[in-house]
Amino acid sequence: MADNEDLMGKPFENAEPAAESGNNDEQAKPAKRWYVVHTYSGYEKKVRDSLIRRIDSMNMREKIFEVLVPVETEIEFKNGKKKEVEKKLYPGYVLVEMIMADDSWYVVRNTSGVTGFVGPSGVDAKPVPLPEDEVKFIRSQMGLEAPSRVSLDIEVGQSVNVIKGPFEGFKGVVDEVSIEREKIKALLTIFGRETSVELDFNQVEKE
Repeated sequence: MADNEDLMGKPFENAEPAAESGNNDEQAKPAKRWYVVHTYSGYEKKVRDSLIRRIDSMNMREKIFEVLVPVETEIEFKNGKKKEVEKKLYPGYVLVEMIMADDSWYVVRNTSGVTGFVGPSGVDAKPVPLPEDEVKFIRSQMGLEAPSRVSLDIEVGQSVNVIKGPFEGFKGVVDEVSIEREKIKALLTIFGRETSVELDFNQVEKE
């Protein structure tokens, strides 16, 4: 997304027609698509909250459906403690699911903190919807279609203290780290001999 330029031109004047009219007067309902909006870095959540309020106050629920700040949740183990941390996947960007039209464009584009839609630049340029496969990929990164990621601030070769379990009080050196199983193997000196012991992430902390 970073390679795209922001749309800095004037309002979306000529919306794409939903469909060519045939022999009858019926036209297909315009499709809702995901678009990427550029914001000031660090203001992504403020922009999301402001836009949601504008959607309600301007009665745009039928054209603007969902606003997402792309984040992922990482489970971190630090000093033997487990906590969840949100990290922005694409700082400076917000995703908006909407039907593109003059009024919906105006509501989004004129939300405080929004600098433009991602897409080609130019006076008559139109915002480009995000391909469906990219939407699915981002949603999976956000944990909406996949498990949360796990991280540990301990690496192979580092010294650790065992703070829980039967080996509490022992010190050792990390020999192996398994993120998937949330376990490590550490070499502990037990009865004068170096012994490999498997421990949970929350049983150790860096020395």
